[in-house]
This record gives sequence, structure tokens and C-alpha cells, in this order.
Amino acid sequence: MSDRFRNDDNDDDDESSPRSRGGPFRSGGRQADGRSGGGNNGGGFRRPMGFRGRRKVCSFCADKVKVIDWKSVGTFRRFVDDAGSIRARRKTGTCAKHQRRLAIAVKRARHIALLPYTSEHVRLSSKN
Repeated sequence: MSDRFRNDDNDDDDESSPRSRGGPFRSGGRQADGRSGGGNNGGGFRRPMGFRGRRKVCSFCADKVKVIDWKSVGTFRRFVDDAGSIRARRKTGTCAKHQRRLAIAVKRARHIALLPYTSEHVRLSSKN
């Protein structure tokens, strides 16, 4: 057997080793029991390759709203959850520009007492 096919020195730092190429020893791959190895993703759930969720569209852009008025409390109900906090952009689909304007309008409506700050304020006001 010739010397060029032999690997007597056993270098794992070699460029042709499986570790450097992302072979079977790479980090973050699948484990033996099928769970995902990398990251803290809550149990290894992965979406199928062809699945894509439907992209959310900003309702203010779709309606071509110029100004978000703090007096129209009915439109804010969808963007404020039961606890009274403003829902995130990724949940509502609002664009960044309108999310900033929406947050200012909700804060102004809270200041005038058109919207509650927390769910505790809703409970206290409903008992009176």
C-alpha cells in the first residue's frame, strides 16, 4: 500500500476531515432520536419544506389610511390584547411605519382614558 493513502498521523484538523466539512459530526444537526440538535426551538418542530405561511398585509396600507386617529377606539381593539398591551407587528401584520403611529395613537387614547392601560383597569371600572 502506498504512503499517500495512509493516514498514520491521525490529524483531525485536516481540511478533508468530516468535522471541517460539516459531515456527520457537525453541530446543530439531527440527533439519533429524530429531534433537532441545535438551538432552543422548543422540541425540534420543523415545518415541511414546501410550506409557507400566508404573508400578513398591513390593514392601514391596504385601506390607504393617511392618519391614525387616536379618537377612533374601535379600530384599536384589534391591535390591543385582553391585558391591555399593544400587540406585536408579527402578530397583527402591521408595517413598521403604521405600527409606530398606532403605538402613539393607543398611548394618547390611554392618556385620555378611552383605552385601559391594563386588564386590571377594565375589571375595576366594570364593577362600578
